[in-house]
Amino acid sequence: MPGKTFIFFACACACLLAGAGANAAPYIPSSGAQVLERLPGGLAPARRALQEARSALRAHPHDLALATNLAQRYIEQSRRDGDPRYLGYAQAALVPWWDQPQPPSPVLVLRATLRQSTHQFGAALADLDTVLQRDSGNSQAWLTRATVQTITGDFGGARASCMRLYSRAPQLVVQACLSSVGSVSGDAGASYERLRKAHAARADAGPELRAWSATLLGEMATRLGRPDAAEAHFREALALDPADSYLLGAYADFLLERGRAVEVVALLRDKTQADALLLRHAIALKTTGAPGAAQASAELAARFDAAMRRRDNVHQREQARYELALRGDAPAAVRLAKLNWAVQKEPADLRILAQAALASRDPEAQALVRAWLASSRLEDAGIAATVARLGGKA
Repeated sequence: MPGKTFIFFACACACLLAGAGANAAPYIPSSGAQVLERLPGGLAPARRALQEARSALRAHPHDLALATNLAQRYIEQSRRDGDPRYLGYAQAALVPWWDQPQPPSPVLVLRATLRQSTHQFGAALADLDTVLQRDSGNSQAWLTRATVQTITGDFGGARASCMRLYSRAPQLVVQACLSSVGSVSGDAGASYERLRKAHAARADAGPELRAWSATLLGEMATRLGRPDAAEAHFREALALDPADSYLLGAYADFLLERGRAVEVVALLRDKTQADALLLRHAIALKTTGAPGAAQASAELAARFDAAMRRRDNVHQREQARYELALRGDAPAAVRLAKLNWAVQKEPADLRILAQAALASRDPEAQALVRAWLASSRLEDAGIAATVARLGGKA
């Protein structure tokens, strides 16, 4: 199922979204007439496929092919909805093999993907290395490995993993993998151009793959300070896949950074089940002074509180942004941003670290930002502007 994993890589490379509404504290509606949630009308093809796969696995719970197929579908659904519950369902489907000393390779790749989602990066890499020792041609394992290495800042390792995809994956996938790494490690302009040309040349690629590459191009163009190009890429991606939660979050950030919060309110109005999208919606509501800002902020607070009670530290980047943008608590924001930075090192992680460092005047955070910019040679117009306000050079 290589195509499915390629799409998941896009979500993983910018870090998994924060959890959905299931993380919130128990809520009691004020009346029986209050609408709590609007479910999708009818049974969409993806949900129908999930239902059929669940039924098949219930009838044959130890069938490896059925289990891995269902787990993969759950992972895809989690990526689309920003709902981590599906990741738990995916692990449950793999229970017969999960704790085996030597699980089958398809289980190891999926286990690595799930471990990555909870920031167990070392364990994920160990699973992938086992798979690749068995089969050095496993493109799914190489791509997932590149994902983990990019998230943790091992750009040399990530580039080497991407190179192993040559002759094993479609050309657009190979270039997207390489450009994702190059764009955050000192080769931003050339990486963008190479992916742009590959994207234009593969108009025949599937819509999910083209939506992924267009999203990556939008993020790259944003970091390069090319807003018109970024807007065009994001709009192309949305036309191809308007429900993708990662894409919606990336485009919302683009709009917020350009003072277009009113558009974010409309974009995310009915898409706030995922914490990451609720966060952006709440920021937009506060920015525009729209009704509901306090309620959205309170709901986020309940979700983060529930996560902390579970000792769930996966969403510290979003929580740092919540503390800074919605509560105005710079010390709390910089503390969370530093904890998050110790685990993962993507541009979004550095961005909140820099913003929190500026707001709190925390010297350690400022030093971390400057050191990473120097060592990685990351080119990001937004981060550079923030660092300039710190009095340093980006």
